[in-house]
Amino acid sequence: MNTISNPFPRRALLAGAAGLPLLPALARGQARPADTLPAGWRRFELRTEVTVETGDEPAILWLPLAQTAGSYQQAAEPVIATNGRAERVRDARYGAEMLRITWPTPREQRVVVTQAVATRARGAEAAALNGAERALWTAPTESVPTDGIVAETAQRITAGLRTDEAKLRALYDWVVENTFRNGSTRGCGTGDIKVMLETGWLGGKCADINALMTGLARSCGIPARDVYGIRVAPSENSRSLGTGSPDITRAQHCRTEMYVSGRWVPVDPADIRKIVLEENLPVESDHVRRQRERLFGNWEMNWVGYNSATNVALPGAPRAMDSNFLMYPCAMTAKGEQDCLDPASFRYAISSREIGA
Repeated sequence: MNTISNPFPRRALLAGAAGLPLLPALARGQARPADTLPAGWRRFELRTEVTVETGDEPAILWLPLAQTAGSYQQAAEPVIATNGRAERVRDARYGAEMLRITWPTPREQRVVVTQAVATRARGAEAAALNGAERALWTAPTESVPTDGIVAETAQRITAGLRTDEAKLRALYDWVVENTFRNGSTRGCGTGDIKVMLETGWLGGKCADINALMTGLARSCGIPARDVYGIRVAPSENSRSLGTGSPDITRAQHCRTEMYVSGRWVPVDPADIRKIVLEENLPVESDHVRRQRERLFGNWEMNWVGYNSATNVALPGAPRAMDSNFLMYPCAMTAKGEQDCLDPASFRYAISSREIGA
């Protein structure tokens, strides 16, 4: 079992936003960041502000929350200020935690959420996986099937390989070498890997490329899961892999991890293709080769993870959400869902600041 040195001492934190009431019931047990962090940790404060404008329609909003995960990420309790009714809820299948805010009357519908998160560099981590967990993380989903062309592709890539470690590396190298980042893809992509393989169009962004990695691994019986989150700071490894300002409204990023030999192994082939495109470097360049090795088994934690819920069913939603994952704010009324990929019209903003750096 990993020992986690908690960077958040247990202290009450009271905070609010101008013109909005604090919800103290949701702030119980709030952990306030320490003045000094344990060695190797960084601390960030994430702030999400949303104004839902729906005319004469009541609205429901779902916001993903940062998770506590392994020995590399610790999330404090969120502080919520809103004129609606806020609840912490989880989806039934994955347990992904989120805030659900409801406004029964169509007045100004606004919420501000602040959450402190501490991170440290992440490598492969030992973990026990029971039968139910193994079944969950090898199961097919609507967007990530494990049969048909997905299984056929995985079998072709791993032919002759006996160990899960060797198969995992072969899959990673194949995804890096055969996919490409498509700059015109909206948001982070859709993650529909069956369509990618059937059409031969292996382009997209992180939710496409890393979902392909996840689906191929599951087809080999290797537990795998995407982790949806957001970049919060500049990268120390490659200029395209971080944020350039405190405004992280469009900095969402999906990663993936695989379970082999009693460890969760973090990988990120999508970020290799991001370097190739945005830094205009060939795959064979020294820099790309170094990052390719680093991102097989390591994550730079200038990024915060939310959840691993794919084809998520939002608790209390009047209809299925348009996206396959909860990585962006999601707002619905009886008339439909607001466009989460257009924060200007949706009117939301996300910011990050590093504390105690």
